[in-house]
Amino acid sequence: MTVLVVTGTGTEIGKTVVTAALAATATAAGLRVAVLKPAQTGLRPDETGDADEAVRLSGAVTGTELARFPEPLAPGTAARRAGMAPVRPDEVADAARKLAEEHDLVLVEGAGGLLVRFDEAGGTLADVAALLGAPVVVVVPAGLGTLNSTALTAEALRARGIEQSGVVVGSWPDAPDLAARCNLADLPTAADAPLLGAVPAGAGALAPEAFRAAAPGWLAPALGGGWDAAGFAERFAPPARAAESGATGAGAAGAR
Repeated sequence: MTVLVVTGTGTEIGKTVVTAALAATATAAGLRVAVLKPAQTGLRPDETGDADEAVRLSGAVTGTELARFPEPLAPGTAARRAGMAPVRPDEVADAARKLAEEHDLVLVEGAGGLLVRFDEAGGTLADVAALLGAPVVVVVPAGLGTLNSTALTAEALRARGIEQSGVVVGSWPDAPDLAARCNLADLPTAADAPLLGAVPAGAGALAPEAFRAAAPGWLAPALGGGWDAAGFAERFAPPARAAESGATGAGAAGAR
């Protein structure tokens, strides 16, 4: 695997931290890793972008950003409003190929979800993955609502003939609720792809050394780590629901 595309089912769900974990795990294995961010939005020129942050946390060799737009909007919209040239899928694919000539692994981190537009022609990260023939890792939230967005993203990938490597929970809570616990079993079904990791909430705030040491434990062997999906799901399996008759009886007793 030379190029791996990282997308999500939405914004602010942990794509950059997952990208950093992938980069840290590969770097620890001796690979030369590059992180490519096609379009960064909502930051000033002097602020740290996602590619920079992934490199800082992971120790990856290279971080590259193709374009930056000032407003926190979809890249195509942000480019139009700023009067700037948009980033196009073929440009992103070309940049990834060039990085792949000098690196063992190139991680392409999208903005928002899979079908967020890069340009007025409707180019998306899905088009980038198709041009590259690259597999896609989908970063998902843990809680209620994630199954629908995960299934929709998986359906969009299948419709385009793009390989989905699997899904990674971008921010696993310290105290997962019932929905999050149940979703560990249901996400592989919704995605029709394996669950390949769970990054703990707050991982991005770790010192780089601590982040790099822990990252392989958050990702499954398919992504170079040692995380055990079955063991993790068993650990957080929700308790069995009480039988209806028992629940009814308990409620009646309480009412008396």
